[in-house]
Amino acid sequence: MAAAGRPRPSGPFQWRSAAAGMARLRISSTTVAVLLAIQTGLLLFMYVQHSGFMAQPEEKPAQTHVLILSSWRSGSSFVGQLFSQHPDVFYLMEPAWHVWVTMYQNSAKVLHMAVRDLVRSVFKCDMSVFDAYMPWQRNLSDLFQWAVSRALCTDPACEYFQRTDITSESACKTLCGKYPFSKVETACHTYSHVVLKEVRFFDLRVLYPLLNDPSLNLKIIHLVRDPRAVVKSREQSVKALARDNGIVLSTNGTKVDDTQYKVLQEICRSHVQIYETATLKAPSFLKDRYLLIRFEDLVRDPLPEIAAMYKFANLQLTPKLENWIYNITHGQGASKKKEAFQITSRNAVNVSQAWRNVLSFQKVQRVQEVCKGAINILGYQLVDSEREQKDLSLDLVLSHRRSQFSWASFSQN
Repeated sequence: MAAAGRPRPSGPFQWRSAAAGMARLRISSTTVAVLLAIQTGLLLFMYVQHSGFMAQPEEKPAQTHVLILSSWRSGSSFVGQLFSQHPDVFYLMEPAWHVWVTMYQNSAKVLHMAVRDLVRSVFKCDMSVFDAYMPWQRNLSDLFQWAVSRALCTDPACEYFQRTDITSESACKTLCGKYPFSKVETACHTYSHVVLKEVRFFDLRVLYPLLNDPSLNLKIIHLVRDPRAVVKSREQSVKALARDNGIVLSTNGTKVDDTQYKVLQEICRSHVQIYETATLKAPSFLKDRYLLIRFEDLVRDPLPEIAAMYKFANLQLTPKLENWIYNITHGQGASKKKEAFQITSRNAVNVSQAWRNVLSFQKVQRVQEVCKGAINILGYQLVDSEREQKDLSLDLVLSHRRSQFSWASFSQN
């Protein structure tokens, strides 16, 4: 029965009203479908993210890692100190020494993997890796050359010195050696940069897994030196290098005096291999992560070379470091045999040229024979006579990188 007083629509008006209702129904259905699709997409996106199937951008490691890659008697201890004295750097000198001392009956090639694994762990501040090489209850002083690390001589590793101090090896040995070994790891975690100096890698390709490790932000500084100067320096350290020589030459633990320059030949080959791999055959992951530094350029014009290394490592050069660098490279004394492994104030340019007056021409000829490729590719000039060798006005270091810096350009505070 129809409602009283309200007539029912009829005819065309009734049809139009029904059509309008259907249109409204269609619009509502479409809107619902779109909303459902959006909702489904969002749910799927969240599921995929949660399940790990969608590639996530990798987070940059919190620390920068720098490997000073060199060979014995090439000035690497000096370069190590340039980083060690920086207040933002945790530095260790040749931690792989422990591997070689413990496993000295093996060859350098066999030990490459163990050395690489140790280096990776130290870069990540995991010092438990030393358990295999130092199983006893340890103090800081059980770590090889620990006292040349400012980070192990200052807070939080040792309370006697401040983090911004320039520390000395002798003072650190006196005051900090008995601190527990656990302080090494504690200190490491507090720095933005971890820098290691190593002379026990002979092939750049061994480092590829570290360069590809997303948990590391690794940069390589490749330090080289004129092989003739290296020989002169090695002659001051014959006994200290004898065991390492045996490992390089695979003598099953027998110590070797390198009188025939066979170890030097292997060192020169490794420098060529590293340089050519990094510059001529470089994989994409090496882009902006390799820097060649020649010791001779460094001592002739220190601050520009050091500034280049710091820029490469994302470090700032401070006025205190500038003054220390000047003093350490402008001393009056020549290097002495007892100082072969120490950083003392010397006239660095004279030190770099000392081989020209000390070595016999016969020795120089032999070195040039076994290292001719390295001498050429790294930018050094061969000498053809004793007269050329002794003539210090003849520059044997070919042009590599020039700078207009003058030491007078900064104020010594």
